[in-house]
Amino acid sequence: MENVLLIDTSADTCTVLVHKAGELIAEITSPEARNHAANINLMIEEALKKAEITFKELNGVGVCAGPGSYTGLRIGMATAKGLCFALDIPLFADNKLALLSYALFCNLQFKGKKVGAVLKAREKEYFIQLFDAEFNPIDEAKHISEDELAVVLEKNEDLVLSTTVFPTFLKELHGNKIYVHEIDQIDPKNWCLFSHLQYMSKNSVKLSTAEPFYLKQVYTHK
Repeated sequence: MENVLLIDTSADTCTVLVHKAGELIAEITSPEARNHAANINLMIEEALKKAEITFKELNGVGVCAGPGSYTGLRIGMATAKGLCFALDIPLFADNKLALLSYALFCNLQFKGKKVGAVLKAREKEYFIQLFDAEFNPIDEAKHISEDELAVVLEKNEDLVLSTTVFPTFLKELHGNKIYVHEIDQIDPKNWCLFSHLQYMSKNSVKLSTAEPFYLKQVYTHK
């Protein structure tokens, strides 16, 4: 059975998980916000110790590749790639929108429904991805405007949406065509299950070209 390390530095706090064939066996979350570079390697060591395995017993590394904080994503991806290069093991880059949606897909309460996730990008700009009832992507993950988001959601009835952002039009749809699950944090146990499926399907990414899922351009200021 595979041992896989999972790294999430996409949000203010970072999380490190270890799973054995999809079963969560260690979880470490940093109490410090926005201090990923200083904490991540110590957290990995602590997680492996808690899981009672060594670096050499790892069979793969998964990273939440975004969307999220630019700096956080770079730290997570660089750390994951470094481990994979050193240990000669595969890297799995997981989309946060897919991970949030997968938690809904696994919830029996929402069986047979389309699922999706929306995260805020900037003011009146959002990240979105939707999946059908069999968890096939309806479209690629996108960075879209509020007007575009309204159009997309109007076209998708019987949808369960993982989000904590509530534009006016979404409040109007809520309770009508869309059920809103108010969460934007990755569920550790569901991520482990998702990661196990990725590992078994050999959906790894190429180390030399892997990069975060930024999905939006960087704004620069003079």
